[in-house]
Amino acid sequence: MLENNNIGVGFGVMILKDGKILLGQRNVDPEKADSELHGEGTWSMPGGKMRFHESFEECCYRETLEETGLEIAKNKIKLISVANDMVSDAHFITLGFLCEDFVGEPKVMEPDEITRWEWFAIDNLPKPLFFPSEKVMKNYLEEVIYKN
Repeated sequence: MLENNNIGVGFGVMILKDGKILLGQRNVDPEKADSELHGEGTWSMPGGKMRFHESFEECCYRETLEETGLEIAKNKIKLISVANDMVSDAHFITLGFLCEDFVGEPKVMEPDEITRWEWFAIDNLPKPLFFPSEKVMKNYLEEVIYKN
């Protein structure tokens, strides 16, 4: 939980392979889904919160590896989205990055948080989508970084 009304920095990594996007289904239990933005039961791209003294790229590499076991090729990600995500008790600036160069096959690395990973055609996505992930994908498709 963010303390003292602080704003957090979160990341979503849109991993594309053969025209499909990797999404994970969050646990339906709010305690296990581990999201201050209340994403329990939704489909989400790999991502998470930035740590102190961590670069944007380091956060993307770390979160993707921790959650999926995939290793992102260094210096091969691109900023595609910036969003101002708020719910009643949390506020995050969410940065979305595109990754098309990685090694490995996705595995469930944190089974309490994400119950499964699947590839989906970008025009046939599952529902419900985690709203920050949905914004990243929408910005990517509309070729805008930020949309109010």
